[in-house]
Amino acid sequence: MNAQLFALKTEQEFEDLALATFQFQAVNNPVYSEYLAHLNISIAEVRCLADIPFLPIQFFKSHTILSDKNKIVQTFLSSGTTGMQQSKHHVTDLSLYEESYRLGFSHFYGNIEEYVVLALLPSYLEREGSSLIYMVDDLIQKSKKKESGFYLHNLDELIATLEELDARGEKVLLIGVSFALLDLIEKHQFSLKNTLVMETGGMKGKRKEMIREELHAELKAGFGLTEIHSEYGMTELLSQAYSKGHGIFETPPWMKILIRDTEDPLSLLPTGKTGGINVIDLANQNSCAFIATQDLGKIHADKSFEILGRFDNSDIRGCNLLIS
Repeated sequence: MNAQLFALKTEQEFEDLALATFQFQAVNNPVYSEYLAHLNISIAEVRCLADIPFLPIQFFKSHTILSDKNKIVQTFLSSGTTGMQQSKHHVTDLSLYEESYRLGFSHFYGNIEEYVVLALLPSYLEREGSSLIYMVDDLIQKSKKKESGFYLHNLDELIATLEELDARGEKVLLIGVSFALLDLIEKHQFSLKNTLVMETGGMKGKRKEMIREELHAELKAGFGLTEIHSEYGMTELLSQAYSKGHGIFETPPWMKILIRDTEDPLSLLPTGKTGGINVIDLANQNSCAFIATQDLGKIHADKSFEILGRFDNSDIRGCNLLIS
């Protein structure tokens, strides 16, 4: 399966595999199967991507979402404040995740061994079960650079390392959560030439939320860069989309974004219209590949997309089905 999954070349190959995945999960994923039954969806009537119902992402908080009976080898947990119910993504085949993020990174950025990877992800490091930490830790190891590593609160050390690496022309990837990157540039103003700064989103209650344009303007000024990159991933997915600037994201070939009508969640919207983001992540072979997120966005004609905000829980329709 992995060989076919990560060798997709055409829209038709993607659709064929997506439909085969749907047919398998509709039968073998008990939660998804019951959800389809509540919607009175006949598997035989699903003949194209637009026919596929997407599972509301909140189900990962209330149910065990699995499409096989193999042993769970890893459970990734979403971040959340004390008392909040966390999403749980049970993984029975870690090789799917590893291959997805390794090939996804190389698809957009080339060989990881060309980069020194510096990670500023304090809120993720300080908890258990982060899929982002799992990915970044592996990329750090794969970079094979002695300077690669995580930083928690040792910002002075990070500043010195960044300045030294950039000055000697090393290719650097600094990946960080938004509030920590802002903390860094408040402590030191940079003028970087060889460093790629990638934010993973999230103030995590540490700062007031900012719109992307405002955040990126501050980061560009603080790091002395013309663009800030972004990563779009989540606990419930095993693939990531990336933006190389302007908040315009692209997906790897085994991932696709569709936009649903906020008033009718089973209907899709055309290019350029704002609605709920649905994700097809074919790396999610063993959980659910069809997820209706709580993000709002729109797709452009070239299949790139933007994230424009989030729903309130009260705006998500049709999600009380099966919620126990």
